[in-house]
Amino acid sequence: MSQSMAQRETDTVPIHAQVLIVGGGNGGVSLAARLNRQGVNDVVIVEPRVEHQYRPLLSYVGAGLASIDAARRPQEQAMPSGSRWVRDAVDRVDPGASTVTLTGGATIRYDQLVLAAGSRPDWDAIPGSAEALLAENASTNYLFDLAPKTWRLVDGMRSGTALFTMPDDTCPCAGAAQKILYLACDLWRSRGVLGDIRVVLTVPTPTVFGVPVVDDELMRTIAEYGIELRTNTTVRRLDRETSTATLATDGATSALTYDLLHLTPPHAAPAWVEHSGLSSVNAGGFVDVDPGTLQHRRHPNVWALGDIAATPGSSSGGGLRKQTPVVAKNLRSVLAGKPPTQRATGYTVSPFTVSRRTMVFAEFGPDGAPMPSTRLIELRKERRSTFLLDRHALPWIYWHRILRGKA
Repeated sequence: MSQSMAQRETDTVPIHAQVLIVGGGNGGVSLAARLNRQGVNDVVIVEPRVEHQYRPLLSYVGAGLASIDAARRPQEQAMPSGSRWVRDAVDRVDPGASTVTLTGGATIRYDQLVLAAGSRPDWDAIPGSAEALLAENASTNYLFDLAPKTWRLVDGMRSGTALFTMPDDTCPCAGAAQKILYLACDLWRSRGVLGDIRVVLTVPTPTVFGVPVVDDELMRTIAEYGIELRTNTTVRRLDRETSTATLATDGATSALTYDLLHLTPPHAAPAWVEHSGLSSVNAGGFVDVDPGTLQHRRHPNVWALGDIAATPGSSSGGGLRKQTPVVAKNLRSVLAGKPPTQRATGYTVSPFTVSRRTMVFAEFGPDGAPMPSTRLIELRKERRSTFLLDRHALPWIYWHRILRGKA
């Protein structure tokens, strides 16, 4: 990438920003690039990481179909050249004073604030979960550094019990919890060992995914692999020493001992969201926004998008791509002294790799109703073409189009 397309961190922290964006991931960078392209030049991004990650690729890393290096690049290469990067983290937000205080001690005043800092695993929600992942037989693709470990476990499995878990809808892109399951089962089947492995999937919903448009297709896949599906089931506790999961199903608890665990942890918003009085009481501490405009319900110069926002349904990168232009247009209206008029539809997408060469591409709204992006092809049916799109085309689009505000 040329130097003109990169943005190094600023040497001094600005005292004011017309638009201050917290978070240099997908949402924050693509929004800043879009605003820059539309003539908004006083944009500051607060992001502490020096590495930018394309997290949808982690399922393929965990399945041995991609390298971890393909999912990351230096943060400075991802930053839009028209914005300033402050490499620091947020300590607190004072929405009344329109200021953000950083952990380094500096304070930045803002005209408009956009929160795009994502979410974090909530280890306290499942006692013993953080400790369990330190064991040799447990992993999660929701932690970037553990995806290669997932592949080592999947590759080495020949017999025993493999437990895959799926939490409630606080988890970003919940479909990724099942992608690694089907990728692993297809590998084990090709090696002739699937019949020696008891594969268990726990889901909190009455059906495999809780969205009617994809349940039938996934149930066919589950039957083909012989997966033991436990619906209305959540993980209550994990014991690292005994490799035991305590499960709750319709109020009744049971214990399951595993030889391989892929845990998908519940997620929470960054702690400073609640401490700053920006959270929604009814949405687990996520930012309290109007799900249409993505404007804060109580502080009109605060916005949120992506995993950090309290919006209905499952968050995803595809859904974020629909939110970004809405926030950009609404910000430009507000900066021009006009009310926000653009509204997000609540669209989201969950791509399920049901084998190591095919995919089910589920697109739906916040109520689970189908929301297809095209009428030319039925994407929610198992296809080779959607697998190739997800594995090869979308990463290129992400690095070269989405992060540049062009898609």
